[in-house]
Amino acid sequence: MLNTKELFSKRVQRNRSALKRRSPDKMRLSVFRSSKNIYAQVIDDLNGRTVASASSLEKDLRDVLKTGGDKSAAEAVGKLVAERALENGFAEVVFDRGGYRYHGRVKALADSAREAGLKF
Repeated sequence: MLNTKELFSKRVQRNRSALKRRSPDKMRLSVFRSSKNIYAQVIDDLNGRTVASASSLEKDLRDVLKTGGDKSAAEAVGKLVAERALENGFAEVVFDRGGYRYHGRVKALADSAREAGLKF
């Protein structure tokens, strides 16, 4: 019987392989969410490098946010990662939700990144 971590990692791999199969040439907007913070990266899988990143731990966001683990923090991180990706010239990405459901903080991050100009 598989434990929770193993089931989660299987879900992550299943989601990521489907994304790579559907659009292998696009950048990937990857989300990691912990209980206290949220992180987002735009990753170029062909070259193996991170193009843009943002998290709720950054100094300018910590000063504004009450906590790093709520929807308002996710919205701020989504907007910031979208601005940084657009500065580097990447407007189209695929959204890698990892093993998380598209709900709550993950959805808030995705919606704010879309509003800031990323297309996915």
